[in-house]
Amino acid sequence: MGSFAVFCGSSSGNNGEYSASARELSRIIFKKGFGVITGGGRVGIMGVIADETISLGGRITGVIPQFLVDKEVAHDGLSELIIVDSMHARKQKIEQISDGFIALPGGFGTLDEIFEIITWAQLSIHLKPIGILNSGSYYDNLINHIHHMVREGFVHPGYLDMVIMEPDPEVLIEKMLAYVPKDVDKAGFALGKDKM
Repeated sequence: MGSFAVFCGSSSGNNGEYSASARELSRIIFKKGFGVITGGGRVGIMGVIADETISLGGRITGVIPQFLVDKEVAHDGLSELIIVDSMHARKQKIEQISDGFIALPGGFGTLDEIFEIITWAQLSIHLKPIGILNSGSYYDNLINHIHHMVREGFVHPGYLDMVIMEPDPEVLIEKMLAYVPKDVDKAGFALGKDKM
């Protein structure tokens, strides 16, 4: 059975739609027969994902650095808790054991995680689907800025196809399951020969 990594906030945010959407996503992932991988925490949206998955009888794995375990923020009800040495090691481990990646509303840590995963896809380090769940229009400004980066010539238009952006959890998962990696002429773009 495969698993989706879910990057999300250790806070719940100010809009109840964020947690509701996280619970719905958990139910859809479970219904499709996949497990969930998170950062292993018990608080915020991360805790919502964990609690909902556990209540469904689904499999959930947490990957967490030792220093966060020491701060007692690890969820104690997960199917598996993998303890690593650092935040960098956490991202590497999550990439290794996941079959796809989804960003839910979150803060700097969530952006760090999803953009590193997007960068790794851009460099062909992995060919796995990447999704941004735009719950409550949370990521509208970010999505607009991504398109701005394309228009200004800093992001190849072909890279947009590597990130699936949807407000509806079920549509997002369906598109991720149908994802086929595309070959982007990275060298040509880097040399300014062909910006498509």
